Amino acid sequence: MIVNKKNNILHKSFKIGILLKGIDAILQMVGGTLLVFLNPHRLSKIVVLLTQHELSEDPRDIIANFIVKSSLGFNLSAQYFGVFYLISHGIIKLVLVIVLWKKKRFAYPLTIFSLALFIIYQIYRYTLSHSAWLIVLTIFDVVMIILTFIEYRNIKNEVYE
Repeated sequence: MIVNKKNNILHKSFKIGILLKGIDAILQMVGGTLLVFLNPHRLSKIVVLLTQHELSEDPRDIIANFIVKSSLGFNLSAQYFGVFYLISHGIIKLVLVIVLWKKKRFAYPLTIFSLALFIIYQIYRYTLSHSAWLIVLTIFDVVMIILTFIEYRNIKNEVYE
């Protein structure tokens, strides 16, 4: 068996990465569940409550206007998509995290494939929204693909006990 410092650091990074993916998966499922109760009418009330005072003082307030503009695109279709996307994405990631944690060999290529699909979708969404958060998430997913590949190679070669 070959276990050196570099492999150990990569292994620990992989474990931390899948732990973060697991936490993210749970948060996505909770967020999707909460989104079930946030319809466009309720969101409109919340936005008015949050921005009314600020916009009455300064109608050109950048943050308040950003919140108002962002909420305008939220309709029932966006709500249903958000619920479906968050819950399904969270379930997929949580299942992958569980099988990776159990070191199931099939999970490594499946995770790489799934993360590649997520990356493609995130890049597509970035072209529509230009959200910096999508770039950060995509970079994290690329790193996770690399770490998953290295971990899979090490597992196949029985580098760890």
